[in-house]
Amino acid sequence: MRGFFICAALLACTMLPAAAQEQDEKVEQLDSIVVSVSRAGRNTPVTYTTVGRDALRGSSSVNSLPMILSLQPSVVSSNEGGTGLGYSKMTVRGSKGSQINVTLNGITLNDSESQEVFWVNIPALGNILSNVQLQRGLGTSANGAGAFGASINMSTAYVHPEPAFSYELSAGSFGTFNTTISGATGLTPTGIYADLAFSYGRTDGYIRNAWADVYSAYAVLGWMRGSNSLKFTFLSGDQHTGITWEGISAAQMDADRRYNPAGEYYDADGNVRYYDNESDNYAQRHFQLNYTHQFDMPLFWSTTVNFTKGDGYYEQYKADKKYGKYGYSLSGKGDFITRKLMDNGYWVLNSNLKYKAGAADFTAGVYASTYSGDHFGIVDWNSAMGETSDEWYRNNGRKREATAFLRAEGQLANWLTLYAEAQYRVIGLRMKGIDDEFSDLAYRHTWSFFNPRAGLTGRWGAHKVYASFAMGHREPGRSDLKEQIESVNTLNSAGVAAEVTLRPERMFDTELGYEFASDNLTAAVNLYSMEYHDMLLETGKLSDSGYAIKENVDRSWRRGVELSAAARPLNWLTLNGNLTLSTNKIKDYVCYEDQYDNATDWHPVAQKRIEYGTVDMLMSPSLVGMAGLAFLPWKDANLGLVAKYVGKQYWDNSQNADRCIPAYYVLNASAEQVFRCAKSRLTLGVYVNNLLGREYYADAWVYRAAFANGDPEYVEEGLFPQAPRNFSVKLRLEF
Repeated sequence: MRGFFICAALLACTMLPAAAQEQDEKVEQLDSIVVSVSRAGRNTPVTYTTVGRDALRGSSSVNSLPMILSLQPSVVSSNEGGTGLGYSKMTVRGSKGSQINVTLNGITLNDSESQEVFWVNIPALGNILSNVQLQRGLGTSANGAGAFGASINMSTAYVHPEPAFSYELSAGSFGTFNTTISGATGLTPTGIYADLAFSYGRTDGYIRNAWADVYSAYAVLGWMRGSNSLKFTFLSGDQHTGITWEGISAAQMDADRRYNPAGEYYDADGNVRYYDNESDNYAQRHFQLNYTHQFDMPLFWSTTVNFTKGDGYYEQYKADKKYGKYGYSLSGKGDFITRKLMDNGYWVLNSNLKYKAGAADFTAGVYASTYSGDHFGIVDWNSAMGETSDEWYRNNGRKREATAFLRAEGQLANWLTLYAEAQYRVIGLRMKGIDDEFSDLAYRHTWSFFNPRAGLTGRWGAHKVYASFAMGHREPGRSDLKEQIESVNTLNSAGVAAEVTLRPERMFDTELGYEFASDNLTAAVNLYSMEYHDMLLETGKLSDSGYAIKENVDRSWRRGVELSAAARPLNWLTLNGNLTLSTNKIKDYVCYEDQYDNATDWHPVAQKRIEYGTVDMLMSPSLVGMAGLAFLPWKDANLGLVAKYVGKQYWDNSQNADRCIPAYYVLNASAEQVFRCAKSRLTLGVYVNNLLGREYYADAWVYRAAFANGDPEYVEEGLFPQAPRNFSVKLRLEF
């Protein structure tokens, strides 16, 4: 705690562009209406913060978007490779990635099957986004998987009024390198405009095999004339990374913090070897076509058609495995090189109407999507037959969704605004084929949910107070169902009766907040209560591909208070901070632990029931805070410090003191200088992460299994060490 209170934070303090002309304001309004339906407005009774273009571009280029957002209230971010590039994760109020709804220009980015967003697949987002709104709690109605802790609404809706060009180059510790080049035509007299951007990043990573080669490309071709806007957006991400999701045990971390077991095997002489191509490779292409029209009356109509294509694989060396595991009739064991592949397509139609009548706003929208994903595995090589191309499993998942919502926001008085919203979702999921354990994944189910929201906002002078209540539902993901289907099939084949029991989860969210804003001081306090029924909560175990396996718990809750403030006591000094105090509990938690006959044969028997009572949720710290300052010693210069404190987190839901991440705090420093010449400017930035060189880890998982004959419990764990002191420098040229 002491470190938290003595540290401070840098907020990039850059001047906002001058006010646009009236025509440019209309252009921006038309261009951004497509994303406004999923966003909170000035008087919407929703808890949120917005990060603008300058703040997104003012951070270190090493950081992925979760790392950039790590300073926001209640956010905890980590990186599997120990730095900011590669596989990154974030939680909000303790809610994991599958419980955070993420949209780009109103289109859901969450994978339809896993409900996760894999940020490494869309690198360098900070350089193309116009802004990001982070809503905490259920927020406004969101398309796709329900928000069960937060929503991240990203927008590229920005039209350069004039031609623009920028080039950014950065380099840092652990062989990290980034470059981004972008250009814009500006809005031409014919109403046509175009934006282009390309980014490349690489790193060796902090831990072994945490290398990454990531590419992204972004292109926009648009036309605006009068009350019409037509825009095509293309976003591509291509990632090649070393596998880092296994983590290491506590004993391994004590011996070597940079150790990573991925690809490890022994040669014929018993020497340790590592397979060079233990890697994850995935490409994702997003195509969006949007048309927006403003009618003579204050009525907007916006429709977007989206197609997302994803394909890739991860390759692994599997040593000393039975041939039967991969479908061969050969007896004995051998070594294998395998690929697990994905090939998926995602179609979306998103259409909405927005009408303003005096002091009231009305919005209605429909959303329809269909997703099809193939999963299959290929053996590329084995020690008995050499090179092969044998397929050993294949399955398919198809998910369809239809959503409709209606929202009204109007003034009951000059100072009081009423907000009401209703959403109806229908989701159908079908799975077929066999998985990598030859388990039949045949499954079909349809869910339908009604999600209402309502609230009040009072505003007078510099003061704002709001209260809201919302109910949300969320269906299980494919990975959740797959793991349970596999377990059920294994138990049934062993003569133990079992069935798929995963249920959709439901949450009631109550928010009560107060905000004060003046020229030199802003402050906010928010009380929240998120009450869960049948919550899908991580068990602590990961699947072979790094997914967090979940189970339903009857009753649980996240309750807390969020405090934030920013002050500018002097023209050259800015202070900023936030603090979240919370309790995150599972009531009467019952764990069903896997159980086998003995530690030699591992034949499954009935699961072991363990009653824990009321416990803390895993990976849900009760204290999260940030404090900071920015110091402007002279014109166009910025010096700053940023500190983040994260309280103790348990690896699993047993609340065992031996399975927890100790509280940690990290201090970062930065310095920026802008050099201006005519219409161009050059920014030089230097960034130091983990300035105090603290050795800590920020994420972990654990799996336990019991044995009916009394053999000692089997425990497998994975910890993710973060990098000690590291540096990066950045040059950015704009004109």
